[in-house]
Amino acid sequence: MAKPSENLIELCRAAIEAERTATSEPYTQEGWAAWMEAAKTFQRAVVEEAKQEPKQSRLELEQAAKKAVLYPE
Repeated sequence: MAKPSENLIELCRAAIEAERTATSEPYTQEGWAAWMEAAKTFQRAVVEEAKQEPKQSRLELEQAAKKAVLYPE
């Protein structure tokens, strides 16, 4: 199973919080900009972290980070 770094988990947490904030109000491009930027930052970090280990699945790493944020033990 993939083990995301603390940095990746924090970036995921930031993206999820930005999504919650953006979707709690009527849509505006400016209102969603922070969410889109946080999501891009998280995705870039997932790709970079997955590259660190050749057999690391990007998808599994992303899912593990989201699980750690959305369903903490």
